[in-house]
Amino acid sequence: MIDRVHPLALARAAILPAACLGVVAYFGFHAISGNTGVIAWRSYKAEHAAVAAQAAKVAADKAALARKVALLDPRHVDRDLADELVRRDLGVVRSDEVIVPLPDAK
Repeated sequence: MIDRVHPLALARAAILPAACLGVVAYFGFHAISGNTGVIAWRSYKAEHAAVAAQAAKVAADKAALARKVALLDPRHVDRDLADELVRRDLGVVRSDEVIVPLPDAK
């Protein structure tokens, strides 16, 4: 004779596997499409490359400014740079000089 299983006992036996399956599905979903999932990782990788390029540009600008500051050291000023800055900022030009305007290098 076949024994019948009571539906309440069957439900109690299925609760733990269903809960485990739900937890695995939850973490699997967030591993793929969550804030730190595989899909978001691709966009973070592209953003990281853009920020790294910007950081390299800023570092190059900083190095150029450091070289210019070193040329303006009061102990040994570069005469050409000082002359260029004075003429540009004060507009000092001798009567025998010709001014050739150049487009900005930016």
